[in-house]
Amino acid sequence: MTCCASAVAAGAELAHAPSRDELKLASRALGGGLHQTDLSVPGIHCAQCIGAIEGAFKRMPGVVGARVNLSSRRVAVKWRGDDPPPIVETLHDLGYDAHLFSDDERSDPELTRLIRAMAVAGFSAMNIMLLSVSIWSGAEAETRQAFHWISAGLALPALLYSGRIFFASAWAALRRWRTNMDVPVSIGVLLAFGISLYDTITHGRHAYFDAATSLLFFLLIGRTLDHVMREKARSAVRGLMRMTPRGATVIGADGGRDYLPANAIETGMLLQVSPGERLLVDGVIESGVSDVDCSLATGESAPLAVKAGGVLRSGTLNLTGLLTLRARSTAATSFLAEMTALMEAAEAGRGRYRRIADRAASLYSPVVHATALLTLIGWLALTGDPYRAVTIAISVLIITCPCALGLAVPIVQTVAARRLFESGIMVKDGAALERLAEADMVAFDKTGTLTLGRPRLVNGREIEPAHLALAAALATGSSHPVCRALAGYGDGKSIRAEITEIPGSGIEAKIEGHLYRLGRSDWAGGHDAGRTVLTKDGRQLASFAFTDSLRAGAKAAAVELRRRDLPLLILSGDAPQAVAKVAAELGIAEAKAALLPQEKTAHIASLAEAGGKVLMVGDGLNDAPALAAAHVSMAPASASDIGRNAADFVFLHGDLSAVPLAMRVAKDAKRLIGQNFALAVLYNAIALPAAIAGQVTPLIAALAMSFSSIIVVANALRLRGEASRKAATEKAMPAAIPHSAVTAS
Repeated sequence: MTCCASAVAAGAELAHAPSRDELKLASRALGGGLHQTDLSVPGIHCAQCIGAIEGAFKRMPGVVGARVNLSSRRVAVKWRGDDPPPIVETLHDLGYDAHLFSDDERSDPELTRLIRAMAVAGFSAMNIMLLSVSIWSGAEAETRQAFHWISAGLALPALLYSGRIFFASAWAALRRWRTNMDVPVSIGVLLAFGISLYDTITHGRHAYFDAATSLLFFLLIGRTLDHVMREKARSAVRGLMRMTPRGATVIGADGGRDYLPANAIETGMLLQVSPGERLLVDGVIESGVSDVDCSLATGESAPLAVKAGGVLRSGTLNLTGLLTLRARSTAATSFLAEMTALMEAAEAGRGRYRRIADRAASLYSPVVHATALLTLIGWLALTGDPYRAVTIAISVLIITCPCALGLAVPIVQTVAARRLFESGIMVKDGAALERLAEADMVAFDKTGTLTLGRPRLVNGREIEPAHLALAAALATGSSHPVCRALAGYGDGKSIRAEITEIPGSGIEAKIEGHLYRLGRSDWAGGHDAGRTVLTKDGRQLASFAFTDSLRAGAKAAAVELRRRDLPLLILSGDAPQAVAKVAAELGIAEAKAALLPQEKTAHIASLAEAGGKVLMVGDGLNDAPALAAAHVSMAPASASDIGRNAADFVFLHGDLSAVPLAMRVAKDAKRLIGQNFALAVLYNAIALPAAIAGQVTPLIAALAMSFSSIIVVANALRLRGEASRKAATEKAMPAAIPHSAVTAS
């Protein structure tokens, strides 16, 4: 199976090339004058395509970076300035047509094109084989000659229609003085047909039109299976795209209602969401009562009752009542868009294994062409038979296509990303999967990670009402869990003062010339170490004690991670007493409390210097530096925006079992990548010498090449079944764990 299809014809069949103005309108602003343009480029099919496109954009003025997604055939270009650079023109010069990527595309024109081409090639091949039976059975010369010409007539449509998938791609590369994986395939098919036509014209006894058409047929079978398997592997991304509504009903200032497309919805707009509709953007409920399905965002299948003041994420399904929602994001910056982007990035990642495969594939063309040429020269010198020499050279050209090597890594990463998504875990890229498989210790934040992050005040009756009301008013300026708990004790009114939040410490405000602080005792100037305090000019006014509950799955996750001999530790900014309590409940021996954000980062750096590869699991603003500094990181979907952006993995549900599950899938993916590399190398080690020795016909070469790629893809798809079996097995294992181990956790 080859890895490159027509870079010209495919795009032309899908949509027109966008103008510079259309590109500008479709681009997303990333801040700081930076923009991103996403384009669909149907002609992308192999590592050489990726290298050519990314290399061209790296050399273009104004372009900050470019990333090609092989599975979705998507090119994301980041550029700086007022107007987009000549992105489409550059792709066209490389031989690729492009159009604006649309999440609304439902059909698969590439699959339709492949099936039609395969049908034509199959029809020709089967009929030519029927004629060949008579020829090989010893037909008379006149009959044989007539059958040869009929076979040529049947083979020509297959060559022109089915072969164009390979020929157009090869020609687009060659006329720009490049090569790709379709070049040797095209040469092989054309030479096989040319030799057969020559034999027919010269009244030769044998012609190989059946081999030429069968070669196309089996190559197209392989390519079609490859396409179907890729689409199946990345169907999670398509599922997310299809869940995104095309627009929303906007309530105007005059009370009128207009349905606007997704790209016209802006932050602050008032939206009407009827029962049965999904939310296009994130928002706050202004009015209405309903039950909603938040399973896409939280993993919880039970409907949730919501009312005015509730915050909902895009992708949420409204079930029963009419809701009015104030938009807090655009469609491009919504939660659903973020999750889709994470899935796309997971397939496009360039981890160490992916880079190895890409480099090996990039060496393919010069090596295989040189090998085929040397084989041709060697057999000519050895036998003096140009016919036999050319036939063997054709087999070498076809059989050595490194499709299996090119698919070894990305197909596993795509399947792993889908497997994780089905379990409510989003992964940013394939490199993160590789790093997670290497992790040898796990560090947890406490509040919001090991615990629910919804503290409950336990000494409210001991605090003066005036001080409690002041603390509640100050707390309205922060989204920290402790502040949210305190804010519930106020009347909802905020203080007329500028409130500043110090990550990892607390909040402060100047009120009538006095400095008020609410936060850590050592920072605020209080005397109750380890507690949240309220101070005025460094004098403690009140001390607050909170309790929290463990997050679901925390104990089971700790047990499973210890079973794998992974050291566990807690890195928390919370009070030592609270941290020690949680550590004792989970059986975690090492716990560090009262850490500032920079102290968390420094501790992770010291572990890395000692050779440790830390998985950091955190959720807050103060965890972001530690998440970024760790070897690999995870955060719940409830984490702050900065925390989610800093993490490599985001789990959508509230269960910490996501941590061991993700590690299990990552390790399985690493093992399957190693197996795929071994299969690809073994195939080439056996196939190439056999082809050079003349033991392989072009038809068998096509079958072998297609079969090697299918084997690699099928091996990758085992990841889904293996992960499910292991999960079922390990669910039953805790019963066999000693009672002491469970109670200690």
